[in-house]
Amino acid sequence: MPTDQTTRNKASFRRLHEAANTRDAALLAQTIDELVAPDVRLGTPLPVRATGVQAVKEVWTILLRAYPDLHLTVEDLIAEGDKVVGRTTVTGTHQGEYMGIPPTGTSVTYNEIFIFRFQDGRIAEIWGVVDLFAQLKQLGVL
Repeated sequence: MPTDQTTRNKASFRRLHEAANTRDAALLAQTIDELVAPDVRLGTPLPVRATGVQAVKEVWTILLRAYPDLHLTVEDLIAEGDKVVGRTTVTGTHQGEYMGIPPTGTSVTYNEIFIFRFQDGRIAEIWGVVDLFAQLKQLGVL
């Protein structure tokens, strides 16, 4: 039986993904500021220089620059206690530099699983497993 906390946490997970799907950088930054703790711990395969909430914003800047038509589809969303786990399908067209790879114009589809841990109603930790192999293979790097 879901609790009010798990229901709110799942709604926050979906809200962040919906903001990303708008591709509106200002709306996404505002949503991140509202949902993510300033000192969030971020574990993602993308190398970022920033820390805390600025690191989350940097990841999205990198992704939206590389894939301006990025779209996230939440396939599964599971919540228990202070954690939410989401399995997402990501699609986009590689139109900007990404991890040193110049634009290829290639459409990609890959999967990712993210775990968000909430504290005091905000995202305190983000841990991601992204299928980089599928992404890099579709981009012709592998």
